[in-house]
Amino acid sequence: MKLSLRIASFSAPIIALAISFGLSSLILLFIGKDPIETFQIMFEYGIKGKSIVSIINRSIPLYISAIAVAVGFKMGLFNIGVEGQYLVGSIVAAFIGSQFSIITPLHILFIILIAVACSAMWAAIAGYLKVKKGIHEVISTIMLNYIGTGLISYSLTNVFDEKGSEYELPRTPELPDTGQMPALNNLFGLEDLQDLHGFLFVAIIVGIFYYWLVWKTTLGFDLRITGSNPIAAKFSGINPNRLIVVAMVTSGGFAGLVGLGPLLGYFHRFTIDFPTGLGFAGIAVALLGRNHPFGMGVGALLFAFLERSSQILDLNDVPKEIERMLQAFILLIVVVFYEVIRRFIVKQQIKDASKKVET
Repeated sequence: MKLSLRIASFSAPIIALAISFGLSSLILLFIGKDPIETFQIMFEYGIKGKSIVSIINRSIPLYISAIAVAVGFKMGLFNIGVEGQYLVGSIVAAFIGSQFSIITPLHILFIILIAVACSAMWAAIAGYLKVKKGIHEVISTIMLNYIGTGLISYSLTNVFDEKGSEYELPRTPELPDTGQMPALNNLFGLEDLQDLHGFLFVAIIVGIFYYWLVWKTTLGFDLRITGSNPIAAKFSGINPNRLIVVAMVTSGGFAGLVGLGPLLGYFHRFTIDFPTGLGFAGIAVALLGRNHPFGMGVGALLFAFLERSSQILDLNDVPKEIERMLQAFILLIVVVFYEVIRRFIVKQQIKDASKKVET
């Protein structure tokens, strides 16, 4: 029984992918486009050298964002505020990091610590409101997203804006060379790895750390047991209020890393066109990967592949929005599959428990 459930769980994304392509094909046929030709164009464009590098670069912030969301999911919390948390951390880190210059490793580490600390403190507000005021984290994090966006807009225009710049749009001062993370091709002299972000190493370390934290530590055990059965966790001596705050702070800390790849890699400053939407995309990746570091990595690469490969569609008179439909279909079907599996497991557990009582 356990083996069959595991097989069903792992096959759910593959089945969802097949059904999603089928539904998208019907839509393409409805608008008069050849689905086979469309997907072939996307695939051929997506496996080109430059596209592969772009896909990896795009997947880095998606993966870290998914990890930030997954920490909350493990606790039974829905941190929908990763979006605001990483933007707040990024703008503060960008401004403070531009005000000094030290040796590169320490400078980059300092910028990372600033972003992590700011994002963690911003997430802690939602944890405090839930514990002390009973406000659900979905409501508080959504509102904090709006508040954070407002504060960023004001700060970028009136506080952090680079003074005396002829640039028309508000932006923070540029990070000095010591605060910029070199691309891997520059770091190792590999011309084939054109502009592959150096933050890839950080993403790998984050994934390993997340696995160790959730599955190998007492804190991770408390998070998982509370998320699966909060009543049993409370009777076992776990302090749920303390754990809520810790989980939100940890999730926010991971969120602080989401925007650092673009910041340190190629933007080198915070501007009004800084990448947004990564926090919300991370929710989809976390759900698709079932909060597992490997599964989320595959999900991030898949979403990045779809986003990159869809760029060629406009040139072939195919609506680019088909990629968004694909993502939506995949996510919806996977969530439905997982919920069906979960309910089956619960039903089976109830049956097993009733049989034991009878005997």
